[in-house]
Amino acid sequence: MTRRAGAAAPIDLAKDPAVGEPLLSVRDLSVEFAIPGGGGVVPAVKTVSFDIAKGETVALVGESGSGKSVTALSVLQLLPYPSARHPGGSIRFAGEELMGASDHKLRQVRGNRVSMVFQEPMTSLNPLHTIERQVGEVLQLHKGMSPAQARGRVLELLRLVGLSNPEQRLGAYPHELSGGQRQRVMIAMALANEPDLLIADEPTTALDVTIQAQILELLNALRHRFGMAMLLITHDLGIVRKMADRVCVMTEGEIVETAPTATLFARPQHPYTRRLLDAEPRGEPVAPPADAKPLMEATDLKVWFPIKKGLMRKTVDHIRAVDGVSLNIREGQTIGVVGESGSGKTTLGLALLRLISSQGSVRFDGRELQGQSFRQLRPLRKDMQIVFQDPYGSLSPRMSVAQIVAEGLLVHTRLSAAERDARICAVLEEVGIDPNSRFRYPHEFSGGQRQRIAIARAVVLNPRLVVLDEPTSALDRSVQAAIVELLRKLQSQHRLAYLFISHDLKVVRAMSDHVLVMKDGRLVEQGNREEIFECPRDPYTQALLRAALDLETIETSNTAI
Repeated sequence: MTRRAGAAAPIDLAKDPAVGEPLLSVRDLSVEFAIPGGGGVVPAVKTVSFDIAKGETVALVGESGSGKSVTALSVLQLLPYPSARHPGGSIRFAGEELMGASDHKLRQVRGNRVSMVFQEPMTSLNPLHTIERQVGEVLQLHKGMSPAQARGRVLELLRLVGLSNPEQRLGAYPHELSGGQRQRVMIAMALANEPDLLIADEPTTALDVTIQAQILELLNALRHRFGMAMLLITHDLGIVRKMADRVCVMTEGEIVETAPTATLFARPQHPYTRRLLDAEPRGEPVAPPADAKPLMEATDLKVWFPIKKGLMRKTVDHIRAVDGVSLNIREGQTIGVVGESGSGKTTLGLALLRLISSQGSVRFDGRELQGQSFRQLRPLRKDMQIVFQDPYGSLSPRMSVAQIVAEGLLVHTRLSAAERDARICAVLEEVGIDPNSRFRYPHEFSGGQRQRIAIARAVVLNPRLVVLDEPTSALDRSVQAAIVELLRKLQSQHRLAYLFISHDLKVVRAMSDHVLVMKDGRLVEQGNREEIFECPRDPYTQALLRAALDLETIETSNTAI
C-alpha cells in the first residue's frame, strides 16, 4: 500500500487498520548520554514514538542536535554503550523486540533486513579494505555468496548507484574516492541484500544535484519494487516533500509534530515546523570592493595522478583531476565552484593552497607559491585557511574543541592563555556553538555542530582567503542560512575572499559573486552569478541547473530498475 504517482495526498499507512501491525514500531523511546567523570546525564531523546508501515517512507526532520540520528541508531542498537543508555521505550521490528535483543538476533537484522546509510561515509568505510571487499562482505555474510558471485553483484550494485568505471573502482580504497563517490558506495552496501527497511541518514548530503536526482529516483524505484520501507533523515525539505509519505518533526529530542507530508507542508501547526519551512539561504552575495586587488591567481593549473601497472609499476596513463584551470580571486570576492562529484573541485582547492603537488603558476598576493618549501610557505598559512568537507574526519578525536580551535593560534600568534581562551569563546559564539561546550570532544557533537567547529577553526586567525569545501553540506536549512549570513558578515568586515565549493546551487547562488563550472577536471564555463544561473551557455551547466530544479519537482514513480 504505497503511494501512487500523482496521488493527491499520502495515506497514513501506519495508522490504517487495514494494514495491520507496522513494520517498525517505536514507543516512548528515550536516550541519555552519561557525562564523563560522574557529571550526570544529558537527555538526547525524550519519549519518542512513531510507526513505519511496509513500503512507507517516513522522514525525520529537525535541526542539528535535535536527536534524529540518535533515534535512528537506536533502532539497530548502535549507540556507544555504556555511555549511552535507554531509560525507557520499546522498538519492535516485524513484531520482534529489538531493545535489549541478543547480539545473535541483532546480527540477523543488521545489514540484512534493516540497513543503514550513514551521514559520514569516510568514517563509516574501513580505510584498510578495498571497495570490493567491503561491499562483498555483506553479500558473503548474509547471502553465503562465493567471492566470484559477490564480485558480479558488487559490480551490479556500483552501476546501480551511478559510480563511474566500477571495474576500476573495485580495488580502490575509500581515500581514493571523492566524497560523493564514497556515499554511493555506502548506498550500494546498504541495498546489497534488498532490506525490508532502509535507514537513510542524510543519504544525499555529499552528492551533487545530478546524482542526487538519480539516487532519489533509485531509492523510490527500489521502494516500489521490493516493498521496502524507509526512515529518511535529512535537512533538505525539498527532498522530504517529494520522497516521504509522512513527516515527524523533531526538536530538542522530542517529536513536536507528525502529519502526512502534503498536510504538513500546506498547514504546519507547530511554530517550530513553520520556522523550519521558512528557513532558506537568501540575500545577495557580498560584492568585492571597487578597489579590490587580485589575491589568488592560478594559471594553467594541473594536477595529474599517475596510473601505474605491471610488475615494475610503470606509468601507463594519468587521471587528470585538474587539467589546465586558470582563475583570479580578488580581495573580498567569493568564487563559487560547482560540478559533479569527481569533477576536480576539491583537488583544485587543495592545489591552490599547495596542500597537494601541482603544475602551473599559483600566486598569492603577488607571491609565487610554486617551488616554495614548507618552511617558506608556513608564514602564509595564517592567511590561507580551509574548511574540509568531512568535519568528523578533519577534527582530531583526541583533542577538545578548545584545543582544536586554539591550534592555529598557538602556531601563528603570541597570545596569552587567557587571550586565546577569549578568542576561542568569541569565535565559537559567532558560529553558533555554546562556548561552555569547548572542553567537549568532536564525537559529542552532531554532524552540523562539528561543521561549525571546523569553520570556527578556520576563521579564528582572521585569514584573507578561505577555501570552503562543502561547508554547509552537513547543515540543516536554518543553520545554512545562519552560516551564510556569518560568512557574509566576516567577508564585509575583513575583505575576506572565499573559494566556495558546493553542490548546493541555492547556497552557491546566495554566496557567490562569480561561478566556475567544472567537469572532468576542466572549466566548461565561468561567469558572474547572473550569467551562470540565468543564461547558462554550456549544455553541462544547463543539465546541472535542470537537475537542481528537478529535485524540487521530482515525483515518485513505479519505474522498474
